[in-house]
Amino acid sequence: MVTYSESGVDISLEEVTVSALTSKLKETLKFREIITESGHFAALVKLGDKGIAMSTDGVGSKILVAEMMEDFSTVGIDCIAMVVNDILCVGAEPIAMVDYLAVEKPDPEVAAQIAEGLLEGCKQANIAMMGGETASLPEIIKNFDLAGTGIGIVDLDSVVTGKNINEGDVLIGIESSGIHSNGLSLARKVFFDEAGLKVDDPLPDDPNTTVGEELLRPTKIYVKPIVELLKEDIDVHGLAHITGGGFTNLKRLKKGAGYDINSLPEPKPLFKSLHSLGVPLEEMYRVFNMGIGFVVIVNPEDADATVKIIERYNKAYKIGYALDDQEEKVNVKTLKDTIIQL
Repeated sequence: MVTYSESGVDISLEEVTVSALTSKLKETLKFREIITESGHFAALVKLGDKGIAMSTDGVGSKILVAEMMEDFSTVGIDCIAMVVNDILCVGAEPIAMVDYLAVEKPDPEVAAQIAEGLLEGCKQANIAMMGGETASLPEIIKNFDLAGTGIGIVDLDSVVTGKNINEGDVLIGIESSGIHSNGLSLARKVFFDEAGLKVDDPLPDDPNTTVGEELLRPTKIYVKPIVELLKEDIDVHGLAHITGGGFTNLKRLKKGAGYDINSLPEPKPLFKSLHSLGVPLEEMYRVFNMGIGFVVIVNPEDADATVKIIERYNKAYKIGYALDDQEEKVNVKTLKDTIIQL
């Protein structure tokens, strides 16, 4: 069996490390009127009658797959997706970004491909790329790293933090395109180190695609369906981007809330392959999105209308409901019809 920590990524240690960093910085929050607590998907600061949302993220080890495939446009799309999807989680509409590209050695051809991806991501998110920074760091960076910082805007009376989540609220899951930009270290270890596959080998559970194509598939950008939903007469109580950590991301919304996820769609062949090649079932749901890239939490009476609006752009499913739970457990019915607790 292969776990995330064995691939070099220790989620628990990451949490402790982040806590060590943020605990020192909490006192800075009193310098401005901050709306969201530390640990939410996006930071939100009050500016007049508006909330300004900010988020920053990188592409992670998906860059290594891009190098293997010699296709760098996807990492540009993913850079946009990781940032704007987080900004959506406070009910804000993303409006602009800046990027940071650190390279071992400048390569105009690679930079041009990255730019193509950034452009495509900006088109899908309807945002402006206002500028950025490029740094040559030959003794620090191997090949390159890419990250971005974005801002969004929301009326103060339209902010969605998750504080209004109630027991019985319905979870609407929006389909992911695949692995997105999370869990790539584990996936690479399983496919390439443990199974000995190459990027151009057929995916074990789907011979119509290759391992490399699946791992490099661009992250879904959910701006259009979520922005449209927020403009409708729908009582949205929570918004969550399902990234690294899988469905434990729901715990970032409200203290004292738990979730029962009992109606997930059948996992994509990529995830079935990872499980069959040695990733334990609980680890699958703790690390990967398992086919759901974003979750909207609404009143039960708004659930059908929410699905209908989202499905103008993406497949959506009623996947479960919220609970009052001081232990903040996330119960998930797995592809094997067992129940695991995250």
